[in-house]
Amino acid sequence: MPLSPTAIMERLAGLYGAPEHVPHGDPVAELVLTVLSQNTADSNSGRAFIQLMRRFPSWDALSRAPTAEVIAAIQIGGLSQQKGPRIQQILRAVEERSPAWDLSFLRSVPLEEARAWLRALPGVGPKTAACVLLFALGLPAMPVDTHVERVAKRLGLIPAKLTAEHAHSALEALVAPADYYRFHMLLIKHGRRLCDARRPRCGECPLAADCPASPSGALP
Repeated sequence: MPLSPTAIMERLAGLYGAPEHVPHGDPVAELVLTVLSQNTADSNSGRAFIQLMRRFPSWDALSRAPTAEVIAAIQIGGLSQQKGPRIQQILRAVEERSPAWDLSFLRSVPLEEARAWLRALPGVGPKTAACVLLFALGLPAMPVDTHVERVAKRLGLIPAKLTAEHAHSALEALVAPADYYRFHMLLIKHGRRLCDARRPRCGECPLAADCPASPSGALP
């Protein structure tokens, strides 16, 4: 029997502290930052975002800039040839559907309608949509990145062969909506610090005794 999400959060909070959820209120910035964060370290994606903000004075200027300039500005973040055009495509689609760049209306529509609105943007998948809903708008959505997915599967919360897309809905059904942020942040920290993809440090893990993937845990 796998540990409950509540028990997992309690043990991990003892190690990492309890994260505080303070939505920042800028959905467009979250869209751009989430694209920049894909397949790169947070420090590099953060630097790339700062470079964009310094180089382009507005979302309008960024969306209409020569793509080569956008690529050059975010080069430090990696995969700039793919991310530059994608960011501009998203921004142009946002402008077309919400000319004032104001997505605060998503707070007042049904959650699944807000999610569908975001998913309709070019290249926006379940993780990016969930990041915007949770981190920017403070709405109950569960972003599942590679760390969250890996830790959840090792703990037996979701099936090992479940796709990343379906992992979002599976974990949203398993975790109380009020706990989405805390669960997400704690599993990310755990995946980065101890539950590494190649060399998990099970000897230091407060979940090891009840983890099916740990040598000392209960095997499935």
